[in-house]
Amino acid sequence: MKRISGIGVVICTAVMLQPPVWAARTQVHEAAESQQYGRKFGGMIGRGALNAVTCFVDVIVNIVNETKAGPPFVGTLTGVAKGTGCGVLRLGSGAVDLVTFWVPGFNGFPVSDSYENCLATTSMAATETLPPGYGQPVSRWDVPTAEPGAAQAPVEERPAKKTWKK
Repeated sequence: MKRISGIGVVICTAVMLQPPVWAARTQVHEAAESQQYGRKFGGMIGRGALNAVTCFVDVIVNIVNETKAGPPFVGTLTGVAKGTGCGVLRLGSGAVDLVTFWVPGFNGFPVSDSYENCLATTSMAATETLPPGYGQPVSRWDVPTAEPGAAQAPVEERPAKKTWKK
């Protein structure tokens, strides 16, 4: 009876700790890429442990996604192959992070924090292109103002008005 209650406590603790771990995964990946040694140190340990422990999730996610996308049997086989490849890649990345977290200037071989595509770059928003007709601003004050509600250049400060007292 004691063994069953001990297992129940472990399962309940794991279930209660799960949401904070998933919510913090992006912060861990960002910390591992930091140029500050102290932040990188902890980030690489966290990212390495997270990748090593969750490498099997790639197999499950890819099997489900590929089965939905293609014919059932072919999609399942494709998902197994893709998931196994991504799982091995994630496990290898986690192992490298855990072994080399102490090396200054080396941030490991990052794998995407998304289980949908392990090879996706994490900075997708940074490489986003502007719509046609927009160019990159030449200076920080050169902003497009043709659209209503667009940002306006700041107004330069004027000297304060003099007030006359009697």
